[in-house]
Amino acid sequence: MKKTLQVFVLLANTIMFAQAPDIEWQKALGGTGSDYAESVCQTTDGGYIVVGTSPSNNGDVSGNHGGGDIWAVKLNANGDIDWQKCLGGSSGEEGNAVRQTADGGYIIAGAAASSNGDVSGGNGSNDFWAVKLDADGDIEWQNSLGGSIFEWAEDVVQTTDGGYVLAGYTHSNNGDVVGSNGGVDGWVVKLDALGVLQWQKCVGGSSTDEFRSVRQTTDGGFILSGRTNSNNGNVSGNNGGYDFWVVKLDDAGEFEWQNALGGSGNDNGQYVIQSADGSYMAIGSTPSNNGDVSGNHGGNDVWMAKIDATGVLQWQKCLGGTGNDVGRSIEQTTDNGYIIAGNTTSNNGDVSGQNGASFSDIWVVKTDVSGAIQWQKCLGGTSTDDATSVQQTADGGFVLAGPTFSNDIDVTDNNGLYDFWVVKLESTLSIDDASTASFEIYPNPASKSITIDSQFLNAHVKIVDVNGKLINTFTLNDVQTVINTEAMANGFYIVQIQNNTSVLTKKLIIKH
Repeated sequence: MKKTLQVFVLLANTIMFAQAPDIEWQKALGGTGSDYAESVCQTTDGGYIVVGTSPSNNGDVSGNHGGGDIWAVKLNANGDIDWQKCLGGSSGEEGNAVRQTADGGYIIAGAAASSNGDVSGGNGSNDFWAVKLDADGDIEWQNSLGGSIFEWAEDVVQTTDGGYVLAGYTHSNNGDVVGSNGGVDGWVVKLDALGVLQWQKCVGGSSTDEFRSVRQTTDGGFILSGRTNSNNGNVSGNNGGYDFWVVKLDDAGEFEWQNALGGSGNDNGQYVIQSADGSYMAIGSTPSNNGDVSGNHGGNDVWMAKIDATGVLQWQKCLGGTGNDVGRSIEQTTDNGYIIAGNTTSNNGDVSGQNGASFSDIWVVKTDVSGAIQWQKCLGGTSTDDATSVQQTADGGFVLAGPTFSNDIDVTDNNGLYDFWVVKLESTLSIDDASTASFEIYPNPASKSITIDSQFLNAHVKIVDVNGKLINTFTLNDVQTVINTEAMANGFYIVQIQNNTSVLTKKLIIKH
């Protein structure tokens, strides 16, 4: 009887998760220095843009200005380099976020210590640095923002008016920085389409408050996340040490609400998104197992915190094992679940297949809409591997980027020390493009409108872009439904139709 029970437990553990997707391709990119990838997104041509930091000037890297430069690499759909650019001056620059812009170019956010080369207008030892590139990677404009002490930009988003919002933190209270609450504040700046400062906002208390991510919300405002150990000023409800910190601003940067979430340990918020239902999902890491946190597996766990539209915690999940597990990036997927990426040193609990023993692997986790794990995967070699960015791709697969020190198992062709590591996972969707499909979209490519032919009356339809952003949602009330697409930017989209029994997905191309 005991042996039968052991077999049952083993089988149950084996089939607990769905099959994780295989690696479609992977690329180690860099030179002989330590090259750290921080952000990746799919581009409208089906390729990818990756941004991080490189001190190298050999291998895949050329044009370094001295010290560390922001390194931007454009890949094609197969992961081969289309072009690469080093951006910076003779001191040190760091690239932390990249987004493709509506005109087909790119906006990059990071930090600049230089005042020469590509960098001008520096205010102090380190500034927010915003760089706008055209589609070929050439600089259109740049702006250094900050005060006399230290600023660090972590994220950027293009806004609906064509401008940009950057978020990070500041130590200053002069220059471009006004309204410091003391210590280190979360800092948000709004630029117009040409990079000119429109407004700025310091948010925090008298201790250390940092923003790590920003997204524009459906009401035109902004949702930000990071960490805080303040409990005054704009911050209330701190649970001890650092807390996850989620802040909502309106479209003019005025404070609406905040929530400090966590337990008595140091809880570090990394990323927040708005979900399709209007709520928010924050991701990071926690060593706590009290306060708002329950279910910790040991050490640091990946922590998911679901927050409603007014900032109230709805539910939370700890994911991981007895080692250290960190969530760095999250996006909502086309099935309304979530894809999470970060790193792990565990090989038990929720984690299996770890390659690095005492070193970290990339850990990718797919959950359903309620946070239940559907599949998980460890990626890397026998040294240190980390994922800083993840996104669902137009074919239903996933792309990840981060630094790797490995050169074995999943990682090949490392150029020396740390490399950018870009991994494309295979599609987990069935993309139905056959002529006998159960629904049709035409014209495709489209410009002004599309027509959807389907027998699935009353089915729910979603259109999402390559960044996973929900573009449109509606119900099919007729066998032919016409949808206006004039406001949609050029590029790839996913159209998903779901009824009670089926989920069908097609690719859509918009080309004006």
